[in-house]
Amino acid sequence: MEYTLEIENAPATVPGGTGILLLHPSTGETDRIDTDFLKTDTDHFLVVSTRTTAREVKQKLEHYDVDEERAEILDTLSIERGYSRRKSDTVHYVAAPDDIDGIVDHIEGFLETHDGKLRVSFDSVTELAYYAGDDRALEAVDRIADLLEEYDAVGLFHLSEEPHDADTVEQFREQFDGIVDLDEDGSVDAEF
Repeated sequence: MEYTLEIENAPATVPGGTGILLLHPSTGETDRIDTDFLKTDTDHFLVVSTRTTAREVKQKLEHYDVDEERAEILDTLSIERGYSRRKSDTVHYVAAPDDIDGIVDHIEGFLETHDGKLRVSFDSVTELAYYAGDDRALEAVDRIADLLEEYDAVGLFHLSEEPHDADTVEQFREQFDGIVDLDEDGSVDAEF
């Protein structure tokens, strides 16, 4: 299956199974790229959030006019932080942002139970590494990449370069089929 990409300087389409790393200096401009990725050529999508709560993800989707009927959200923060939460058919929770098995299991469940063109946005691998450590974050990305391949889905993974050393960033880069590099000034380079 081919998926259309609406990302500046990236290929017009990518095959199912493609994992894309969004490298960025800060989170400011990532919302635009993320929401363009989610709303293009998609039947269902899952946002895995280790950086913001489900409520904040919903606000972002609404602000960028993304069809929430196609959305599922996995919130990894609210339980650990003691925030109020309302589980629904489209909003789910794991106990903590370092619950890698819970996160991966939920992604697999989402991919198993939905048909058509499926996208996963993981925001953010940097936060996952902060809570679980670099090695476990690398392992999680590897497991999720295998699921994307198995279910013919595509994924966009956010990684802020600032907190990681160059070797760690390189290790993450090596796990992806495509790299989208967002600069401070908002310009985008892509390498596939």
